[in-house]
Amino acid sequence: MTRSYNRREFLRQAAAAGVGFGVLGGLDFRFAQGASERLQLAVVGVNSRGHALAETFARLRDAHVAYICDVDIRAVSRTVQAIAALQDRRPLGLEDFRKALEDPALDAVVIATPDHWHAPAAILALDAGKHVYVEKPCSHNPAEGEMLVAAARRNKMICQMGNQRRSWSKVKEAIGRLKEGVVGPIHYVRCWYANARRPIGVGRPAPVPEWLNWDLWQGPAPRVGYRDNVVHYNWHWFWHWATGEAGNNGVHSLDLARWGIGADYPARVTSAGGRYYADDDWEPPDSQMISFEFPNRALVTWEGMSCNTVGAYSEGFGALFQGENGSLRILPGNGYVLYDNKGEEVRTEKEAGDSPDASVVGPGLGYDMVHAWNFLESIRGGEAPASEIEEGHKSTMLIHLANIADRTGRALKCDPETGRILNDDEAMRYWKREYEPGWEPK
Repeated sequence: MTRSYNRREFLRQAAAAGVGFGVLGGLDFRFAQGASERLQLAVVGVNSRGHALAETFARLRDAHVAYICDVDIRAVSRTVQAIAALQDRRPLGLEDFRKALEDPALDAVVIATPDHWHAPAAILALDAGKHVYVEKPCSHNPAEGEMLVAAARRNKMICQMGNQRRSWSKVKEAIGRLKEGVVGPIHYVRCWYANARRPIGVGRPAPVPEWLNWDLWQGPAPRVGYRDNVVHYNWHWFWHWATGEAGNNGVHSLDLARWGIGADYPARVTSAGGRYYADDDWEPPDSQMISFEFPNRALVTWEGMSCNTVGAYSEGFGALFQGENGSLRILPGNGYVLYDNKGEEVRTEKEAGDSPDASVVGPGLGYDMVHAWNFLESIRGGEAPASEIEEGHKSTMLIHLANIADRTGRALKCDPETGRILNDDEAMRYWKREYEPGWEPK
């Protein structure tokens, strides 16, 4: 009873402060109508990354953020107030985003929830006739990715993944030069990511915080008790909800690698690594070396360093394409360096003032905005999606295969046409997950 009273009191106080929550009954959809011809958006999951995306879309003249949705009512309050200062109509706060899907005026849904919600939420939105922008990785497991692509196709809706580099000018220029043969045939791509993450400790059972709807946070995942080292960020390090550092950050550079060599799926995948830096609840590797062998005679590797900031070239992110006539390195921001066959730098291209506002929640407003703009233009029919969901799924599949190789402890042989694992029933058990009854994505 105490939790229910405190929750109602918080909502009452938020309403008194001018934050409109639609969690206490029926919604009045008149709110979202009449906002000119701008595309009406709902942003789901705004505690961190989603807050940045909400601000990004609110700044675009052809978009109106009509709904802010999160299971943390504090995050809803903060984001509603931030967005209200950026546009002429205050968004409505919702605890359960599914209520927004009932609004016929809603055009699109932006999803930045934990990984286990990405594909199920996107499928619900697509089946409700809404376009979808979903953060990476676009799925928690391979089967969800396949279902997500199928949902986009059957509903004929735009679905874009949030791998923003697909929209960055200098990165697109770099990939174009690779495809023109600037370094000759490419046989090796080295990718990496480095960070300095702290231990997460050993979680203890704890009461669910008053501000959190723990049942809805878990959503499609089988229910477990609340522990004090999961919400909000540490869920990344539990297989039950997430995909580890490979899914969190590896998918960005691996997407560049797959894009640059012009391949879909690998023929062979291996992974080595483990949790080395602490003895805690963290489950995926904190140090990982993954290799993908593609049928076009290309090897791609990704080095994940979650607990040390020094990556290759003293940079935390990168992708180095090595060809027969030289090499090309894509920089952490919007730029690249071209080397000759002796390793001498022959050309550097960077956007002026490269990524001055980058932060832990994203690459920065300017870089987010160009990808968001592409999504809106795709809905209007003015552009093709820079990262249409099938392309996003193919790149996400790389990290799923790598995680399966890691969890089985052996190399995987795959069909390079479909990505399916060949002749390994044990590995295929990781292809899909168990769901909380009644929450299974269709």
